[in-house]
Parts: sequence; structure tokens; C-alpha cells
Amino acid sequence: MEWPWNKSNKNELPQFWKEYLATFKESKDPLLSRTRIVVYDTETTGFDIKNDRILSIGAIAITSGVIDLSDSFEIYIEQEIFNEETVKIHGILKEGNYQKVAEEEAIERFIRYLGNAPLIAHHAVFDQRMINQALNRMGLEKLKNVIYDTGLLYKKTKHFISESIPEQSYTLDAIAKELNISMEDRHTAAGDAFITALVFLKTVTKLDPDKKLTVKRLNRSSLF
Repeated sequence: MEWPWNKSNKNELPQFWKEYLATFKESKDPLLSRTRIVVYDTETTGFDIKNDRILSIGAIAITSGVIDLSDSFEIYIEQEIFNEETVKIHGILKEGNYQKVAEEEAIERFIRYLGNAPLIAHHAVFDQRMINQALNRMGLEKLKNVIYDTGLLYKKTKHFISESIPEQSYTLDAIAKELNISMEDRHTAAGDAFITALVFLKTVTKLDPDKKLTVKRLNRSSLF
């Protein structure tokens, strides 16, 4: 099928997208502690949602409150747009040694990986919009998954932990340092996803000590 296609005709949608949408037909509200959650991160050419592009996507699943290293995802995308200024941050060269795939293939594989799992990201609005912009270029709608921001979740725990982080500085680095989390592999999508997963687990332990929170209850109280 040619990209993009006519998204007004649902019969023309690709099979992977139909399968993805089908996973949201049943309305359930499972306990957060028993749910498969996907923590993800993107590395990009910059911060312009419309003009910059995703370079890589890294993700890892948390199942029943445990990080599952066997349930992870990492992919690199061919660079039609290149910004050498951001290479010093993420280290991804235009050519390099990473095996890269077309954006459409990367997004399809990511969608198949995550299914209807709740999503976790740090400063989640940016990653969400970058994925949604890529979906838009493919003629598809936005992500349907519930999405949580670890920065906003962390703010809700301020009465549990020290307030050494300034109000406007809830960066991943600052929170990881506060929670004594190693910053090894920082600024790779997979590495940042793993760090964010640890931040989420330590944070949600404070928010849900009795493991009684459901996905929707956490969503109502903490989503941006």
C-alpha cells in the first residue's frame, strides 16, 4: 500500500492499525500493579514538532510492577533531515553503524509493540507529539494510549521526598539524581526509557503504596 493513503476510508487502513484500534474496544480499568506498561523515549533532530524528525525510539515494558528486560524495543530511523548540532547530545550520525529503517516501518513496529498499554515518558507531551506527527505523515490518527508524564507524577510526591529540586527544573537528570538512579546510557532512547522506568517505579511506590490504584484513577489524577 502506498504512503500516505486516504485515511477517510477506514477500509483502506493498514492491518497493523486496524489491529491496534481493536485492542481499545473493551473498556477495562485494571490495577496499575498488574498492568503491562510501556515506558518510552525518542531521540530527535530537534524540538520543532513539524519540521524535526525522530532518529530513534527506545522502550521497555513494566509488567506487574517489574521491569521486563526481555520485553523491550529499540529502533533507528533513516535520516531525511540531519542536524549536526544535536549529534553532540544523542550521538546518532547520519550514516553511522546503526541499522536504520524508514520512518513508516519504525512507527508500524512501535505500534505493534506497544498495543493498548499505558505509556510512560518524561516530558511526555513532546514524545507524544513527535509520534503523532509521524502518524499524521502516514495518514493515520493520533495515539490512543493513556499517557503519563513522570515529571508530573513526581511533583505529586513532593510531600514524601525532599524539595531540593526547584519548581521549574523537573528534568530527568535532576529527578534521577534525587532518587539515586544511575545515569548510565543517558541520551540514548533505550537508556532514557530505562531510567524513566526506574523513576516511574520509585515514584508510583509513593503514590500507590497499597497497590490499589487503577490505570484510570492514576490517569485522572496526574495526566497533563
